[in-house]
Parts: sequence; structure tokens; C-alpha cells
Amino acid sequence: MTKSIFENLNRRRFLTSAAAFAATPVLAQQTDPAAETGFDPLRPPPEPEAPVARNISAFRAKEWQPYFDNLNRGAILVDIDSRALHYWSENGETYKLFPSSVPLSDDLTRRGRTQVIRKVNGPSWAPTPNMRKRNPEWPAFIPPGPDNPLGTHALYLSWKYYRIHGTHDTRKIGRKSSNGCIGLYNEHIAELFSLTKVGTQVLLI
Repeated sequence: MTKSIFENLNRRRFLTSAAAFAATPVLAQQTDPAAETGFDPLRPPPEPEAPVARNISAFRAKEWQPYFDNLNRGAILVDIDSRALHYWSENGETYKLFPSSVPLSDDLTRRGRTQVIRKVNGPSWAPTPNMRKRNPEWPAFIPPGPDNPLGTHALYLSWKYYRIHGTHDTRKIGRKSSNGCIGLYNEHIAELFSLTKVGTQVLLI
């Protein structure tokens, strides 16, 4: 009789402990992914952003007419505040809206009109002179590949050192995380790359 009581008590304790473990969030039961997978020192994880009022409706479709006189060679609008890139084809039949990364700070942000002057599938990357001054330990050149900060494709703009490009670090998208460029998921920059032409209009607002 006594043995049966103790067996039941131990069984209840085991079930209670198991239920508590099962209720623990999955992430708490696993090791920290960041501790297992390092990150590219050239593209460190973004710093936590201060709490801001998010306007979800800001990420919405737009019409091209308020921003462009025409759609000659297509048009790209980058909205820095809503962290979104809009594309219209030359005939106006194709419209795309992509989430993007934007510059870290106002002093790195450039607004105004430019255009695509070169398209590169599998871009290489080299830090600018100012980047090398701030970070002399950085390599002078990184060839195309998974370690390249420009991802799989890049659209070079008429502004020196400014590009619309992909990124292998998907944590960047939707954040203030770049040194001036506009970043997209690799699958999105590949799609935009196929749609744009040299001469496509670009406006950053």
C-alpha cells in the first residue's frame, strides 16, 4: 500500500516536471544560434534600435505620378522612412514593392534623383577610402561569393559608392543597417535586376 502511494507521488512529480519543461519556449531549450554561427565582421548584427512608433500602413503601394514625370526606362522609388523600394516598368504594367534596408544615420543617407548606370551579377566589393580609415583591418577586396556584402546582384547608381544590392545577412532588411546603400533580400534583388535597365530612373525620398 505504502509503496503504491510513493509510486503515484513520484509519477505525479515526473509528469509535472515534464509539463513544465514542455511549456518552456523552444528557444530557451536550445543553444543560442549566435553562439554557433558567427557573423561576417564586415556586416555585424544591427544595433538594437530605440523604440519608435511603427506605422505599418506606411509600407503600402504607391502611384508613380507624384514622383516621376514619365516611366521612361522604368522607375525605382526608395522610401527611406518606410524602408521600402517601389518599382514600375516602362509600360506601367509591372509594379513591385520590396522591403529594404536603409542607411544607419542621416549623415550616411542621400536623397534625390539618380539612375542605374551599371548592373552586375555576382558583384565584388571593396571598402571605400573612408571605411578603410575607420577600419584598417578590413580587407581591401572581397570577390563574389557568400562572404560578399553586396549579395548576389548589384545595381550601381550614378552617385559614387551608392548601390542597390542584395545581402546574405537577412537580418539587415527592414532596418537602419547600411553605410549608405539600399539592401534587398537576394531573391528580391535578383527579380529587380531582371526588370531594370541601365538608365532606369531612381529617386530616394
